[in-house]
Amino acid sequence: MRTFPLDSPEAAARIVALVLMADGHVCRSEIDALSRLHIERELGLPTDGFAQQVQTLCEDLLVGACASGSIVGGIDELTLASFMAEVQHPDLQRTVLRLARAAANADQHIAEGEFFVLNAARQHWGLSA
Repeated sequence: MRTFPLDSPEAAARIVALVLMADGHVCRSEIDALSRLHIERELGLPTDGFAQQVQTLCEDLLVGACASGSIVGGIDELTLASFMAEVQHPDLQRTVLRLARAAANADQHIAEGEFFVLNAARQHWGLSA
């Protein structure tokens, strides 16, 4: 997996993207929810920067899939912790969690994988629901 500078827009966007993909598919309602929340402006990404981060994460997951046989097989607790460690500023952590929760709730159902990533973020950052 790629690494990003601490508190970079890319590191923050990757966590939100991971929540989007955690249930195995990205719904239009999730993308629309993030668009309404102006995710790119909120995270300091350029126009279409979030879509680029989703693609980058997909590429990294596909490389991991070759080794593990599963597209999400490369996301173990250690990898997830390393993603969370790249976002250290408390305000950015809260913004990422807010955006990720909005995406997960957009289809009126929080899947097990989405819950796993959201819970990991809360625990790693010491934030409440």
